[in-house]
Amino acid sequence: MTTTAPHPSWNPQRPSPMPSHRYRPFQERVNVPSLDRSWPSARFERAPLWVPVDLRDGNQALAEPMDTPRKRRLFDLLVSVGFKEIEVGYPSASRTDFDFVRHLVTAGTVPDDVTPVVFTPARRDLIDRTFEAIEGLPRAVVHLYVATSPVWREVVLGRDRGEVWRTVREAAEHMARRAGDRAGLRFQFSPETFNLTEPDFVLELCDGLTALWDASPDRPVTHNLPATVEIATPNVYADQIEYAHRNLSRRDSVILSVHPHNDRGTGVACAELAVLAGAQRVEGCLFGNGERTGNVDLVTLALNLHAQGVDPMVDFRDIDTVRETVEHCNRLPVHPRHPYAGDLVYTAFSGTHQDAISKGLARHAVRAARAGLAEDSAPWAVPYLPIDPADVGRSYEAVIRVNSQSGKGGMAYLLRTHHGLDLPERMRPDFSRVVQEVTDDTGQEVAPKELYDLFRATYMVEGPRGVGDHAGTAPLSGVLDALAGAGFDVEVLERAGHPIAPVGRTVAERTVAYAECRVNGATAWGAGEGPSPETASVRAVLAAVSRAVR
Repeated sequence: MTTTAPHPSWNPQRPSPMPSHRYRPFQERVNVPSLDRSWPSARFERAPLWVPVDLRDGNQALAEPMDTPRKRRLFDLLVSVGFKEIEVGYPSASRTDFDFVRHLVTAGTVPDDVTPVVFTPARRDLIDRTFEAIEGLPRAVVHLYVATSPVWREVVLGRDRGEVWRTVREAAEHMARRAGDRAGLRFQFSPETFNLTEPDFVLELCDGLTALWDASPDRPVTHNLPATVEIATPNVYADQIEYAHRNLSRRDSVILSVHPHNDRGTGVACAELAVLAGAQRVEGCLFGNGERTGNVDLVTLALNLHAQGVDPMVDFRDIDTVRETVEHCNRLPVHPRHPYAGDLVYTAFSGTHQDAISKGLARHAVRAARAGLAEDSAPWAVPYLPIDPADVGRSYEAVIRVNSQSGKGGMAYLLRTHHGLDLPERMRPDFSRVVQEVTDDTGQEVAPKELYDLFRATYMVEGPRGVGDHAGTAPLSGVLDALAGAGFDVEVLERAGHPIAPVGRTVAERTVAYAECRVNGATAWGAGEGPSPETASVRAVLAAVSRAVR
């Protein structure tokens, strides 16, 4: 019986017109055996075997499926990144897939440490076509699948449990006959819609094939348990995987694999909890391509491990090339907010974020220097950046960007890194207000060059008429005396400066100075440049005086 909790007074939400009553909760659709869970306290110690299925599952989800050149380009990328088991196609589904598998065979492009996987339904003629495709491959996994859940058995297949098991057994026996004693050939089974299938039926099917294929530790069978369509929170999938992990027979001869989809937006969480629950292998796609809302994203999974100090066992040091290749082959864009790889994921617009990142990067550089380490090998602890963008080949140029939401930290960071201007702390809020006026008016982002031009136009202004003539020759004290004689009561509140080198050079050729002055009761900042610190200071004071007077 379902009960409704009392509605708290602090929550003004009320029932919506959504027809939620049409859908059944997972506990009414599948029995998840209770168990003394171990996965909640488990920790990641090593990466599972990653198996990209972009060339099969991902390819089936494309409006324009890949041809052989695009498939080959993506295959080469997967190999270069370091994947060692790759699902390369569904040879019986199309001539294109069959031809690509034959291309891999005839071109001799599969490295000795990479195992291709091919996919087949439980039909004798399609199994034969699959074996024809892999003829000549020294290593391969033949992946057999059949849908097993009650709704599929009743609505799609029109078969009961016994008939499904008979179909699977006959297909598996035919695969064994076709394989004979061929070395380098292994088998995989997927009870499609596993997460909606009765747990005892899953064990009956999987254990039956483990025995039929005579699996052993040196020739294991892969049992792949897909969340074909997500139906529950990730902890439920973890429970289902842990139950299988504990109860599969000949466990040392079984590679327990998972294949999460992302219908509820929790594919990554499902995969991570499944590994904690005993899964040893994860199928997915780069950046999560796949039917409906996609397969689990292997890039995010791998870099999540990297961010926890665990070697992901794949190389994403050039994430932009990976993304560009996948976008070309799939003809689908990667979202700018996509974890780790999107254009904006190492970018901060908010002022508080920018300030924290700027300070964090500066502190990281200091810590690395004190430890005698290069910045790219020193321990990482920078606010808002879970990993060093340099780890994946991204530069710091786009870490800080400035718009109407930005603050003094981001603006100061860009001026320093792009133009060598290190504004005094007390000057930064003043310029931040200037920048915000511009971005509020335009609604646009301000690029580093525009920021620099705005700074010069605001602060590097000519001094009062008749006094600016002294800027190149007179000392500051003399200029202040001249200003007093002209009726300007000037008090220098703060003065700072530093040498600055031209872009692309390391030797400073000029000095920039900053000055805050109180002039006849009004306060303003100014800046100046010159061949010497004294000249730059004079020009900064004159600019401040001019701004205060205006």
